[in-house]
Amino acid sequence: MPLNRRTFLGTTAAAGAGAAIVGGVAAPAEAHEHGHGRAPKRYSFSVMGTTDLHGNVFNWDYFTDKEFDDKAHNDVGLAKISTLVEQVRKEKGRHNTLMIDAGDTIQGTQLSYYYAKVDPITAKHGPVHPMAQAMNAIGYHAAALGNHEFNYGIPVLRKFEEQCHFPLLGANALDAKTLKPAFQPYVIKRMCTPHGRDVRVAILGLTNPGIAIWDKANVSGKMVFPGLEEQAAKWVPKLRSMGADVVIVAAHSGSSGTSSYGDQVPYIENAAALVAEQVPGIDAILVGHAHVEIPEYRVKNKQTGKDVVLSEPLKWGQRLTVFDFDLVWEKGRWSVEKAGSKVLNSNTAVEDPKIVRLLADEHKKVVAYVNQVIGTSKAAMTTAEAAWKDEPIIDLINAVQVDTVKAALAGGAYASLPVLSQASCFSRTAAIPAGQVTIKDAAGLYPFENTLEARLLTGAQLRDYLEFSARYYVQTAAGVPVDTSKLTNAGNTPDYNYDAVSGLTYDIDIAKPAGSRISNLAFQGKPLDPAGQFVLAVNNYRANGGGNFPHVAGAKQLWANSEEIRNTIIAWVKAKGVVDPAAFASVDWKLVRDGVAVF
Repeated sequence: MPLNRRTFLGTTAAAGAGAAIVGGVAAPAEAHEHGHGRAPKRYSFSVMGTTDLHGNVFNWDYFTDKEFDDKAHNDVGLAKISTLVEQVRKEKGRHNTLMIDAGDTIQGTQLSYYYAKVDPITAKHGPVHPMAQAMNAIGYHAAALGNHEFNYGIPVLRKFEEQCHFPLLGANALDAKTLKPAFQPYVIKRMCTPHGRDVRVAILGLTNPGIAIWDKANVSGKMVFPGLEEQAAKWVPKLRSMGADVVIVAAHSGSSGTSSYGDQVPYIENAAALVAEQVPGIDAILVGHAHVEIPEYRVKNKQTGKDVVLSEPLKWGQRLTVFDFDLVWEKGRWSVEKAGSKVLNSNTAVEDPKIVRLLADEHKKVVAYVNQVIGTSKAAMTTAEAAWKDEPIIDLINAVQVDTVKAALAGGAYASLPVLSQASCFSRTAAIPAGQVTIKDAAGLYPFENTLEARLLTGAQLRDYLEFSARYYVQTAAGVPVDTSKLTNAGNTPDYNYDAVSGLTYDIDIAKPAGSRISNLAFQGKPLDPAGQFVLAVNNYRANGGGNFPHVAGAKQLWANSEEIRNTIIAWVKAKGVVDPAAFASVDWKLVRDGVAVF
């Protein structure tokens, strides 16, 4: 659905002409003289930002059904962010502040899942999404689109957009047929000063080109996502020509300059710093997507030599970025004299009672939903050591995926081929208890909205796949003590980009360099035939190039499903009634050093 051109042009023209007005009062002018013996006109304002909220309203973990906590004692959720926002507004003056977001809003918790799938916002007379309610109540002025906004399909995203009292921005989310913006590219806000000269603040939204890969099923033929640098270079000069005094980019793109999808698309995934460096006219970038904390990062623009301030607040509402801008009136216009940023920690704040009251009923509904019992387990299983050991809880995911793919291929041309499966340790705190198993237990194994596919690979390709996966481990010489806290995530590889493959047996020699670690690779007790054909049950993120694993994205697709793997696991447990690790668990891989097992 392309944006209605008349509506868009009317909105943006009005914004440029001053219809979108935010009132304000100036900070005290500095005392020194300027020009004809008069102090210069000055004005200060702040822009607050969040990113990667991923459906977190409250400081609550629906997968464990208790208050969120981690080793650093971070807190999460918009209810706490709301309190921090009000504190900043009180300090700066409400009308001297703006509030924006850099994307990934409507996916990630069972709260967001519930209102996309169980009680969907798209239903006739359906509910208003809790994230829209909370962000409207806080008073956001704009939010960039994240890649996870597309997980539930475009209709859910469009309904969420309709429910928000602020625009969802995506200058590089284009209609596939017209190549026109499918969402509003920018918004211009006016800050009133006591000097009779408003400050025009432009907010440009950019999203991630990886959407074309990760949500191919939802966007193919409907939308395209060109590079951030290319689109910023197109829009920033337009915003300046429209009179923007300050240009801020909300970019759902990390700052590292890297991509996880290799050459699957010709655009950089984490391009925020490149945008700052290459595109003149930008004052600050609110960074998203990478789930890292960057209080302040300055990048010098190659053309102008001016610093661009970047900041990324930590995911899930753990931090709030605050950009502070000091402006001066000179040569007939406002210009940024000084800019800086910092982050505030939400664990210093209490939850805003206004947000708690607003969404108490929605929270209760979801808590009741996730506590539904769907079966029993004969033994307790946990992911606590699954990042370095072959654990039954990961075997459970693989067993579900193998059963599902075998059933789907039954009676077809590929029914006789062996089915293997890949799975990752998405969370190191997931657990299946002995006894009753609930929806939250099963869902906790798979926090992402991935779906399942079957791809055709050879034995040689599978070896390459496993070698690539094994780069996850830090090279550790034989005889050196092994510290599991430092053993994994080599090269900043996240847990979700380390795959264990079931149906094969193999050793990973961590004493050897990445690329030559897989040994004793076998299938059914015999060395793996490089020319042999195998079906790999694989999630759509990996199948479409996510993580840049070799061969799988180009492999023949034999089958694909639109059901989330999380729901497939829940349905499998319901159908079995009893989960018995003895039926599916086995130690198929292990870490070794010079052939000697590490654990």
